[in-house]
Amino acid sequence: MTRSINGRIEVPGDKSISHRVGILGALSSRGIEVTNFSSGADCASTLDCVEKLGCSVERHGDRVKVARGEGIAEASRTLDAGNSGTTARLLCGLLAGVPGTFSVLTGDDSLQRRPMSRIVDPLRVLGARIDGRDGGKRLPLSIRGTRLTGGQYVLPMASAQVKSALLLAGLSAQGSVTVVEPLPTRDHTEIMLEHLGVPIRRDGDSVTVYPFDDLPGGSWRVPGDFSSAAFWIVAAAICSDSSVRLSGVGLNPTRTGLLEVLRSMGLDCSVENESAQGGEPVGDLIVRSSSLRSVSVGSDMVPSMVDELPLLAVAATQAEGTTEIRGAGELRVKECDRIAAVAEGLRAMGADITEHDDGWTIPGSQKLRGARVDSRGDHRIAMAMAVAGLAADGPVEILGSDCVSISYPEFFSQLEELSDDLVPTRG
Repeated sequence: MTRSINGRIEVPGDKSISHRVGILGALSSRGIEVTNFSSGADCASTLDCVEKLGCSVERHGDRVKVARGEGIAEASRTLDAGNSGTTARLLCGLLAGVPGTFSVLTGDDSLQRRPMSRIVDPLRVLGARIDGRDGGKRLPLSIRGTRLTGGQYVLPMASAQVKSALLLAGLSAQGSVTVVEPLPTRDHTEIMLEHLGVPIRRDGDSVTVYPFDDLPGGSWRVPGDFSSAAFWIVAAAICSDSSVRLSGVGLNPTRTGLLEVLRSMGLDCSVENESAQGGEPVGDLIVRSSSLRSVSVGSDMVPSMVDELPLLAVAATQAEGTTEIRGAGELRVKECDRIAAVAEGLRAMGADITEHDDGWTIPGSQKLRGARVDSRGDHRIAMAMAVAGLAADGPVEILGSDCVSISYPEFFSQLEELSDDLVPTRG
């Protein structure tokens, strides 16, 4: 029996933007101050690292201010990015261009398995001196700051983290740095720099930054995290007699690919109270129970919804027709192998799903059953399986569910607030 969810909630501050507040604040003597900073452990890792680098970090609840202080200094201790790939990759861009410093950057077991050559190699093209395990392909990494050259770099694959790391490096380089993307990716770094008054140039698929010694300061409210809102969008869509209002959600079009795909599937959703915060578009999303149809997703659509693809797979089980999601091989090297984890979890609930190297084929209109599923320590898998559990005919137990603290510590308490019935249990 599909449960109903109803109510109004505010999701945590955008995780991607919060990371960038910490990193860009470290380059500003005036500092960047925001409210609604992400409550997740990943962004706390970023703040911890920049504080170890001698920057000023003030945090009171969701209000955070980060400033350069006396300037980025050599850390006396290893910088620990925890589970956060964004922290590790953006710090590489930040630290590579600070002459006279030496840093060692590491992370947890999961992060140490994730690829780092995609950021190390382009930074080396600019003159960065980075080494590490397996020739710099894996953490831990050692970074010896130096004066970087300028230049142009064409990304071999779409990656907002790599683009942002190169733009950060360009702020302290000897000349301008231009990054060319094969496909558009999230542009929070560019928006934040423009909002602060830092000159950049956008020209089609390229963006250029210029050396800039001291970033201007600023203050604003971080928009609600769309990736967090996505769980409730899908939950309301697949649950009968449901209506959820999500207040103040970031609606940056480089992030809302899932919303557009769900609309093409028949999602009943409206937007109210549109405005801007920190240069980012925001609004209230009102989502209602929907009759969804199948869809085909290809590689050109993946960058704008890569974090939400496990959720789309869940929605596909309840849509009419067969959905195919391809071109998403990047999911194999996230916090876990998300392609395998989604297939495993949905099969445990009785779903018919075919796993491909780069995605899934998923017949729709399926009845899900109660089951025990493994999050594999991945926050997005845990929450996606919880949403699937709302459509199951029996209890769903999610092993390792505490990992949601990485991005959305409030998730299960908000699920209880919205649900009128039993919710998935935690293991």
